[in-house]
Amino acid sequence: MNTRFTIDHLGAQGDGVAKADSGPVFIPFTLPGEVVTAARQKSRAELVALIEPSPARTEPACRHFGTCGGCALQHMNAEDYNGWKRGLVQHALRSRQLDAPVAEIVRCEPHTRRRAVFSARTTQGGVLLGYRQAASHTIVPVEECPILLPAIIERLGDFRKIVSLAEPGKNVLRLSVTATESGLDIDIGGLKKLGEKQRMALAGFAGAAGFARVSLGGEIIIEPRKPMVTFGSAAVEVPPGGFLQATLDAELVMAGLVTGHLARSRRVADLFSGSGTFALRLAASSEVHAVESDAAAVAELDRAARHTPGIRPVKVEHRDLDRRPLTAKELSRFDGIIFDPPRAGAELQAKQIAKSGVKRVAAVSCNPVTLARDLSILKECGYTLLSVTPIDQFLWSAHVEAVALLEKR
Repeated sequence: MNTRFTIDHLGAQGDGVAKADSGPVFIPFTLPGEVVTAARQKSRAELVALIEPSPARTEPACRHFGTCGGCALQHMNAEDYNGWKRGLVQHALRSRQLDAPVAEIVRCEPHTRRRAVFSARTTQGGVLLGYRQAASHTIVPVEECPILLPAIIERLGDFRKIVSLAEPGKNVLRLSVTATESGLDIDIGGLKKLGEKQRMALAGFAGAAGFARVSLGGEIIIEPRKPMVTFGSAAVEVPPGGFLQATLDAELVMAGLVTGHLARSRRVADLFSGSGTFALRLAASSEVHAVESDAAAVAELDRAARHTPGIRPVKVEHRDLDRRPLTAKELSRFDGIIFDPPRAGAELQAKQIAKSGVKRVAAVSCNPVTLARDLSILKECGYTLLSVTPIDQFLWSAHVEAVALLEKR
């Protein structure tokens, strides 16, 4: 049965929230103030008709919006969207009684995202390649994607060919595609092994298509050119399926904030360092100790540091900081720290940083909630939160990056 709702506000995931006697009802693709009819199932509802649209509503940029499971807020105008995104960070900070200036959001433009994960399978009608529909195993085929670099979206036909040559049978494949400075890097997931015939066919096609590398679960099938990116003055090879900031523009903004804050630090600890996004830039003026749990990323960071002239010493450590954080005693020899953990944050590591007394700290996070928790730990031990800068490198989604700068006076 369809029910009439008035949307009160946007939830943390970008869904419109209507108030009902039984509790809040979450309705995707609606905006505050709108009157809609929707088919309700418990606390969620599917939009059926828009009766009174919001002035903030705008035409989506993509024909697949609303079905592909990717973007949540293409229907919201830029001004209101930017305010909502910044508000996610402000709300998270207020929930922990953190009072700090939150800068205007740094907006990343469309067609700049350099990483994508496509789902694909073979059907009687050919290869189905696209994104997973929200809360579903259904693959929505895509022909465009306004968030991705053209270098990625222009090769959809070639990605389908790769799936066809892999002959996955009933398996659903995941194609992790990264645009590097030397070409596209593609890692195939969801398939345990390839037959020799399929391997040879894939290698031949990938070489002719000009891809930098194609791998299967990290095992290289063909690598005509090493997939390279530049961090500061260092050239770094991206490990197969390895982490890279979603957009180069966002990376440069984050790196500028972090290096500026830690510029006077002689010795810096880079925790959750990845392949060296911050470490190799900081090494221009500081000795750096980089710690990361991904062995492949550690190896590439170490290789890049050893082959980059003119930078200060960079020591690397393979260590799981979630299980074994650097202790306050280990941190005491540094005068600057940068930590950039996964979405779960760095609660245990933050407690050790708080005890260490290191003067300057920069925190980078893609989750405002866990960031606020970790910042509150530092504040309780005497750190002053100087600024927080939100960065929208996950365009039209409910995710937002943020850089927080702290000092112990």
